[in-house]
Amino acid sequence: MAASAPVTLNRPAADPAGGPAPRYTSALSAVTTLFFLWGFITCLNDILIPYLKAIFQLSYAQANLINLCFFGAYFLMSIPAGKVVARVGYKRGMLLGFVVAAVGAFLFYPAASARAYGLFLGALFVLASGITLLQVAANPYVAILGPAASASARLTLTQAFNSLGTTLAPLLGSALILSQLPALNTATSAAAIDVRAVQLPYLVIGGILLLISLMLSRVTLPTITFAAEAETAGPERGAWQYRHLALGVVGIFAYVGAEVAIGSHIVSYLALPSVMGLGPMEAGTKVSYYWGAAMIGRFAGAYLLNKFSPAKLLAVNGVGAVVLILISINTTGAVAMWSLLAVGLMNSLMYPTIFALALQGLGRRTEEGSGLLCTAIVGGALVPLLFGFIADHSSLRLALLLPIVCYVYIMWYGLRGSRPAVPA
Repeated sequence: MAASAPVTLNRPAADPAGGPAPRYTSALSAVTTLFFLWGFITCLNDILIPYLKAIFQLSYAQANLINLCFFGAYFLMSIPAGKVVARVGYKRGMLLGFVVAAVGAFLFYPAASARAYGLFLGALFVLASGITLLQVAANPYVAILGPAASASARLTLTQAFNSLGTTLAPLLGSALILSQLPALNTATSAAAIDVRAVQLPYLVIGGILLLISLMLSRVTLPTITFAAEAETAGPERGAWQYRHLALGVVGIFAYVGAEVAIGSHIVSYLALPSVMGLGPMEAGTKVSYYWGAAMIGRFAGAYLLNKFSPAKLLAVNGVGAVVLILISINTTGAVAMWSLLAVGLMNSLMYPTIFALALQGLGRRTEEGSGLLCTAIVGGALVPLLFGFIADHSSLRLALLLPIVCYVYIMWYGLRGSRPAVPA
């Protein structure tokens, strides 16, 4: 493994002697590939949910155990992952994350052979544990690999490639997996559906994860070290004492929960006769528009966040998401479909902007703060589960009121909650 050159955080924008600021283009390019891959893997859950729901004859709530196991790993593993990254460094943390995720992907093969829902959930948990380690290492690495003022823009740009993965996943997943399903509104024998359709895609994913891990091990990444901080009287400050971080944790919970709840149920929503009445494969391809809108927004956001206040843009996007969902709930046909898919555009800036705003001024507690923020990704487990419960007992349309609550909080965080406050 190539040695890494040390870099000091809290550096000035330019060298004090008049030289240019350090450039980290190659390092950012290498890390950006990680964002693409875990976006692809995460979005395949949107295809797995209707597929396994049909195979195992599950309710909406039961099908959302997929999200519970996948995103629940963030809750259980993020803080331990933060400690691992603090101990072994960002690069080794990412390499370890790739290996763990690959093991989880390979476990899909025996799960499908056994035709056991529990084994699928276990494989997803292992896969997500590896993705969690990647998230904890890569997000703060990108945020601090350059001037603090452009942290939101850098994270948004790398998240745009994450969205490229989420855009392609529904297209490939629909062709390889959902094409095996009959219409969702028809009575189907679960035994007639070939569960092995998921084996090859996840074997390929596991192989790619190991290949990229090997390639990354040969890339020289700068090591991030922190400038010495002044001694302070009294007890050591913990990350939780930073108000904007604590509120940002709630913001990540709300954002991921809302985004996943909508994305995981688009196929079922578009199958409703009052919306579009689409078959599973056709509806699955439409999921790519939801994530594609997020990709477009993130590429545009990388520019906009250098021109406008990230906090204000976050609030504007929160308002836009609320308006679009309300339109979808109260309309039918193409208007109901496209207004819901357009929520992806509003989602585009939320995760990287909340993440960067919440990490402002944490210094040596950056890894701890990143771990706490990644723990909040458990919103992707709990909010969709509640969404499914509401849908089972009322309707998918009424369940969309839950993401509205989440987006209202995000709007408030952008306007008020993200303001940094130094702990006492």
